[in-house]
Amino acid sequence: MAIQSTDKFETLAIHAGASQDNHGSVIEPISLSTTFAQTAPGNPIGVYEYSRSSNPNRKSFEDAIAVLEKGKYGLAFSSGSATTGVILQSLPQGSHAISIGDVYGGTHRYFTKVASAHGVETDFTNNLIEDLPKLVKENTKLVWIESPTNPTLKVTDIALVSKAVKAINKDIILVVDNTFLSPYLSNPLTLGADIVVHSGTKYINGHSDVVIGVLAVNDEALYERLSFLQNAIGAIPSPFDSWLAHRGLKTLHLRVQRASESALKIAEFLDKNDNVLAVNYPGLESHPNREVVKKQHRNGLGGGMISFRIKGGADAADKFTSQTRLFALAESLGGIESLISVPPKMTHAGIPKDQREASGVFDDLIRVSVGIEDVDDLIADLEQAFK
Repeated sequence: MAIQSTDKFETLAIHAGASQDNHGSVIEPISLSTTFAQTAPGNPIGVYEYSRSSNPNRKSFEDAIAVLEKGKYGLAFSSGSATTGVILQSLPQGSHAISIGDVYGGTHRYFTKVASAHGVETDFTNNLIEDLPKLVKENTKLVWIESPTNPTLKVTDIALVSKAVKAINKDIILVVDNTFLSPYLSNPLTLGADIVVHSGTKYINGHSDVVIGVLAVNDEALYERLSFLQNAIGAIPSPFDSWLAHRGLKTLHLRVQRASESALKIAEFLDKNDNVLAVNYPGLESHPNREVVKKQHRNGLGGGMISFRIKGGADAADKFTSQTRLFALAESLGGIESLISVPPKMTHAGIPKDQREASGVFDDLIRVSVGIEDVDDLIADLEQAFK
């Protein structure tokens, strides 16, 4: 079915990347073949030769991601970390990168422990807008943003950063990790990003049963470079994982809308609770960058992620997160089920304490991924855990 430029997100989520086989299957079948026949040497019957290079299920998923992110090209990888790795591997040896300080622990680990091994140096800052002119060097090749950040939900004005970066050097690549919002709530490519990335394990797949990563771009040369590395490095998702993630993508709008609406109610509940020191949620009017949220997010929605500091320090955080009934104590986020975690001991444990505290990740910080259960049941669960 051909999509049209007038189709809305909900229609595109279901029909983008859809293809039919010879039987007219409404849902694309899983193509498990690793290799594809040729009529003569170097003359494949169709467009596919070998599944590491490309596969029908992966291609359909990549096309859908590109459409929903308002990009021209999409690429899928075996994980979000693999996506990060390929992007950084594309930089010349001896390059310099700048990253927002409050970043996912795995991303911080890749910058400091892996990219550094092939000569990519990274500076981190908690005030990107102010510090950017001072941090850019002659060999700066990339600027990395998470918005909202993981786990303190800071929001960056992407268009403002893009303008500042390109004014200094138009060749610096601006990467935005859009995992916390998904393409339903924000499209960074339209705000000036060169690459938008996701841990597709999270909202895009949405069912906590696939590990996958994706990116989208508009520039053909950039796409060709990253596509070459996708094939050469080989960190690609299986056909079944691609099929599952594409299936999850079809209900993205329903899940994220519900999670965002519930998260706002939960954030308001936490904001009024005497056991809470502070709440981080972009949907609250008290959020420091609420005006940017209104401009940058669909309908000003805050998404399904919340973090808050609990009174009583690390011990209180441990006790609270061990007493919830519906919120599973687990890493990850963005699934249909609600999750809760303690970042300083879980997702961000590998970051030195002084560095994570400088970004607001204190020992008493709790991160919540709001699922699509009944919101009153979720609030009741949090309420009993405080007792």
